[in-house]
Amino acid sequence: MNTSFPSRQVSIFIRFTLLFFTVYSQSIAQSSNLNNQKQDGYKGIWFTLGQFYEYGDKYSGGLGTYTAKHKPLAIYAPEVDKTFFVYGGTTREDDRYLLCMIGSFNHADSTVTKPVVVYDKQGVDDPHDNPSLLIDPDGYLWVFVSGRGRSRPGFKYRSDQPYDISRFTQVSEEEMTYPQPWLIEGKGMFHFFTKYTGVRELYYETSPDGQQWTEDKKLAGIIGEGEEKSGHYQVSGHFDNKVATFFSRHPNGNVDRRTSLHYLQSTDFGETWTTANGNEVEVPVIDVDSPARIIDYESQGKNVYLKDIGFDAEGNPLALYLISGGHEPGPDNNPREWRVSHYNGSDGKANRWQTSTITTSDHNYDMGSLWIDENRWTVIAPTIDGPQKHGAGGEVAIWVSDDQGQSWSMQKQITQNSPRNHNYVRRVVNGQSPFQYFWADGNPGGLTKSVMYFGDSQGNTWQLPYKMSEEKVKP
Repeated sequence: MNTSFPSRQVSIFIRFTLLFFTVYSQSIAQSSNLNNQKQDGYKGIWFTLGQFYEYGDKYSGGLGTYTAKHKPLAIYAPEVDKTFFVYGGTTREDDRYLLCMIGSFNHADSTVTKPVVVYDKQGVDDPHDNPSLLIDPDGYLWVFVSGRGRSRPGFKYRSDQPYDISRFTQVSEEEMTYPQPWLIEGKGMFHFFTKYTGVRELYYETSPDGQQWTEDKKLAGIIGEGEEKSGHYQVSGHFDNKVATFFSRHPNGNVDRRTSLHYLQSTDFGETWTTANGNEVEVPVIDVDSPARIIDYESQGKNVYLKDIGFDAEGNPLALYLISGGHEPGPDNNPREWRVSHYNGSDGKANRWQTSTITTSDHNYDMGSLWIDENRWTVIAPTIDGPQKHGAGGEVAIWVSDDQGQSWSMQKQITQNSPRNHNYVRRVVNGQSPFQYFWADGNPGGLTKSVMYFGDSQGNTWQLPYKMSEEKVKP
């Protein structure tokens, strides 16, 4: 039976309980960190933002694969037939001690090894500090550990050996949040990220080898008429030599009013930026009515929550996102619509974008991923109400379209009768069965353990081992 969030009085009790656990976790932070140490299983981090409303927290739960703005989290390496994946882990079931972790799945024998701590956050409990992943041409694993604004720095780590998760060495310490690194063949590393310059603004940097980087270059900082601040969130990706980003804007820096959909791309490693049909756009983008804006949701009074990016066979971009009436959880801001916007060509004068609605769900921070396989488009996401109704996440389902998004149908519900909501289903780059996406569960209403899972395109799923007594096991 579904249960909704508790009353305001119980929510206040939960708030003070969580504060106690936060202080407790920080008080027992190890004097010597856990960097490069193995852990005895895959334990996801639980988190609450602590912004409570009538229908619960703005977001909370099992956030090991959080946020949508950390990309990518998992990559398949055909050279060794393994999938490498990073996530926000913790030390034990009742703890909120964040560890930036890496694990590997061996497709040859269907086993996972014990995960390794790349960076011990030393008492921080916030999965905004979760890592992202890149694999360079020589097979070295690069883990980009997110900072948080200017209060905590970000880090770049590199594995000591190719395709080996056993040991990592720090390469840099710098200001970066929401790292999104991509490898562009023949060019090097392209890194989208965010800086908190009083607000959230978009930046990028490039490197031929991961060791030497350009200066940070500002991509967007839109300030509307009568406003004093800007602010943005983005999801990025690449298709061959094209790097691309969809981003929203925060009117006057207010993240709770995030809105509108924008798009930029570059085919020359960030030297110039254009719209989808190739018209050049000056960066940083600062104007509300910039040609980078493809849908004005602000005038419609809609919030925009970005989820994923994809490309069709010709390299035309698609955005997966959710729109709603506002930031507070609960039915008052329904409908919460899952949408896909697809660039389907140009008539030589203007961009042509086609938008379709997939389904609805009950929380702004329900999060899933998008796959484009020739004519079949697939979205896997927690779109079905879970055991904690009105909380972030739910039960996971597969939605498909065989007509370029004109119509959608649910192919399969892949989780059901779950004790905890599932959330943040993350696509594996070049993913191969059976490890094509992974995610975590957790009760948004109160501190619980968070179990992690992975699955294939048919909806078969496996649980990553929560406890491991052996070096490697079959999930």
